[in-house]
Amino acid sequence: MSNDTKNPSRRDFLKAGAVAGLGTALVGLPLAKAAAGQAKGEARTQFRAKPFDVVRVGFVGVGGMGSAHFQNYLQIDGVQVKAVCDIVPAKVERAQDWAVKAGQPKPTGYSNGPTDFKRMCEKEDLDLVMTATPWEWHVPVLVAAMESGKHAVTEVPAAMSLEDCWKIVETAERTGKHCQMMENCCYDRIELMTLNLVRRGILGEVLHAEAGYLHDLRDVKFSKEGEGLWRRAWSQKLNGNLYPTHGLGPVAQAMNVNRGDAFDILVSFSSPTRGLHEYAVEKFGPDSPQAAEKYALGDVNTSLIRTKLGKTIILIHDTNLPRPYTRINLVQGTKGVAMKWPDRVYIEGRAAKAHEWDDFEKFAAEFEHPLWKAIASKGEGRGHGGMDYIEDFRLIQSLRKGDPLDQDVYDAAAWSAIVGASCQSVAKSGTPVAIPDFTRGKWKTNPPLGIVTA
Repeated sequence: MSNDTKNPSRRDFLKAGAVAGLGTALVGLPLAKAAAGQAKGEARTQFRAKPFDVVRVGFVGVGGMGSAHFQNYLQIDGVQVKAVCDIVPAKVERAQDWAVKAGQPKPTGYSNGPTDFKRMCEKEDLDLVMTATPWEWHVPVLVAAMESGKHAVTEVPAAMSLEDCWKIVETAERTGKHCQMMENCCYDRIELMTLNLVRRGILGEVLHAEAGYLHDLRDVKFSKEGEGLWRRAWSQKLNGNLYPTHGLGPVAQAMNVNRGDAFDILVSFSSPTRGLHEYAVEKFGPDSPQAAEKYALGDVNTSLIRTKLGKTIILIHDTNLPRPYTRINLVQGTKGVAMKWPDRVYIEGRAAKAHEWDDFEKFAAEFEHPLWKAIASKGEGRGHGGMDYIEDFRLIQSLRKGDPLDQDVYDAAAWSAIVGASCQSVAKSGTPVAIPDFTRGKWKTNPPLGIVTA
């Protein structure tokens, strides 16, 4: 898998241009060319597939998040889990037992090595393949599923390189299949209510957002199970924002990215790397193999994104240092600002006091998102405060109706492209990098995501 710090693209590149609008310090700097490749052909946005009475699903990876999705699907009408694949046979057997206890036929199991998902995709009569594997397997599973005639969805991020972002876009277009990244944070309560405020015009024109993923993962990265088996390795290989979509996805929807606007240019800087080494020394000892490991990932990465319409997003990645969890999530408009972590909002003309925050609850009765009101109670206890269930429900609902998905392959590519683009920018001392327009101009006419309900 390429890390996009070099020039990997097989496509024609747009010519680099001078940067305008990112501040006087950036004016005149050339854009990094490798991020600007464009595929040939026409984008297939607002895609509708034939509806299904029952969605037949195969799972690839049923560890932490895979298990959560698997159990959610067993609670959603119109789903039959027909196959399950994992490199650990015991996890396959556990998932099979869950399905049987839920009253479904026993799914066929696949656990013959790390590429057995290909056999599952080729052999099973499925409508949808869901993958919740380590990051490096997301694109191979997505491509195998679509090439075999199945719709495909993945945990986040969808791809770790710009080349692979193009690969999933091109494969989805060529095969005529959906390819969605399951960004659960788009379905959390405050993010949904913020989107509703934006769509109702309460915040005015949105001009700026701030987001991120700030989560102390030191213990997770050094664990001998789960994500610890693979996530630390990425900290040794790449330096940039390796996990952008939890914070970025919700604000991108509020700002109509790919649906009236699009990402344009990114600059990115990383701090020195200290946290993982110091943690290893303290936990395992200065002479331990863990303490001898070398890390590429800066402890805090800060990226600035400018959109085609000149709007701005500050995006932060911070997983190697001690800190409480936050995704920041700030959306700033001409009439007000909404923020999560902590949850608060300021609406000019509606605030209790000028220049002072109000609690979101003050406006919940009027602006609670209808999707949250309709099914949040069904998601209680089903992952991350209910948002996991809501995202799974919406996917199945859209497939059964034959509607466009809330997030399509172009969103998966654009949001995930921050990984490759930020790594390029960091490697070149903050040189501006052009973010590809995966929609090939369709962002200009695509309608914004509407306010949906169950």
